[in-house]
Parts: sequence; structure tokens; C-alpha cells
Amino acid sequence: MPSESALEQSRRCQLAPISYEQPFLWLARGWHDLLAAPVPGLLHGLAVTSFGLLLLLLAYRQFWLLAGAFSGFLLIGPLAATGLYAVSRALEAQHKPTLLTALAAWKPRDHRLVLFGLLLAAAGTCWVLTSASMITAFAPEAVSDPVDFLHVVVLSEQSWLFEGWLALGGVLVAPVYASSVVAIPLMLERRISVLGAVLTSWRAVLQSPGPMALWGALLMAITLVGMSTLLLGLIIAVPWLSYASWHAYRDLVPQADLPQVA
Repeated sequence: MPSESALEQSRRCQLAPISYEQPFLWLARGWHDLLAAPVPGLLHGLAVTSFGLLLLLLAYRQFWLLAGAFSGFLLIGPLAATGLYAVSRALEAQHKPTLLTALAAWKPRDHRLVLFGLLLAAAGTCWVLTSASMITAFAPEAVSDPVDFLHVVVLSEQSWLFEGWLALGGVLVAPVYASSVVAIPLMLERRISVLGAVLTSWRAVLQSPGPMALWGALLMAITLVGMSTLLLGLIIAVPWLSYASWHAYRDLVPQADLPQVA
């Protein structure tokens, strides 16, 4: 395995095309898992929400930075779901998962998840700095709080700053999404390199671009709804989408001729 290239590893993963109906089935299965294992899921959601509220509290008066920080946090969302992938896998095997099931996924068996997490964190940091620089450089007035951001950036009739900000964010988010949509659950279950997992993720997206774009839009929409409720909706949205993402992985990569992680 060590001498096998990432591309060869990726080719050992069987991929299945998906339909436009399947993303909605993943949400239904994810909701079923949330009802079956609410404690680890809701605790993960509470942890993410608490972090978001702390971020909001610390940076409320620096919204030029906060806007990028929140959107950048979405980039590392798949990593935060690692423990909940293990919960869904346990439910799939007819086991009764607990919070320890989720925490066990973080045992340092190897450094692949750590490396991938660092890469996602680097992408998130890059976006935070880019976003902050863009807003401070091109906003016609100072942006200090959410009201300023709404009036000066979002509703401005003098510039295309908000459109440019969204477009630039999309340019960054799209490849991160394509790189991570099945990479983390694949590494959790199979012995495959980080690059091999990323290549497999890209293959899955490119094989079914329409349905995968729909899945990305659903992930974003539900997350934004959760954030719009003073972040409290994330307590439910985070575990729901995490469990659903495991089922997405299962359908996208139904079989892999690779050793299982012990």
C-alpha cells in the first residue's frame, strides 16, 4: 500500500452515479440517525453553536472580520462531523452508539485526518484574510457591525462589492467542497492516503455534477437557516447534516478494495 500511488488507491474505490432524489433521501436517513442517536449528535451541535456564539461575542464589533470567519468556519465543517460519521457507521452495523463512539474516531491512529484538518484550516484562514482585506479595502464606509455590513456591503447601490465577495467565496468553496464531500468518511473507514481520498471525492462529484451541486446547495441552505436563528438552529442542523453526509458517502462509494481501518 505505501508504494501505491494516490490515483491507484482512488481507482480501487468503486463509485456509483446518483440521482437528484438521493440528496433528499440522505437527509431523511440523517434525520432517522439523529432520532436514533440524539445525545452524541446534539452535543456536537451544541459545541459548534457555542463556538459560533463565542466568535460572535468576541468579534461582533469587527464584522468585516466576522463575516469571513463565519463563512470560513463552514469550510472545516466536514472535519467537525468526523465523530458523527462513526456514530452513523455504528447504527448501520446495528450497534448502539454513545458519545464515546464519536470521541473514539479522534484517536490518533495516524495523521491523515490531522493533515486534512490542517489543510481545511489553511483554506479557511486564507478565506478569512481575503474576505477581511476585500471588505476593508473596497467598502465605501467602515464596517463595524452586522447593520453596517448589511447597509454598506449587501445593500450598497454604489458598488458590486457584495457580489464580488460572494463570487470569490464561491471560487474557494467549490473546490473545498469537491475535495471533502467523501474524503473524511472514506479515510475514517479505509486505509487511503489524503490525496487518494481527495481524488476519490473529486471523482464522485464529477461523475454526478448536478445531484452533487444540489447536495451542496442543500447543505448550505440548511446551515444558513441554522445560523439565521442566532446560531441555535445549528444544534440540530450540525448532527442532521453530519449523519446525512455519512449516507451520502455510502451511496457515492458503495465499495472500496482497500483495507479497513481497525
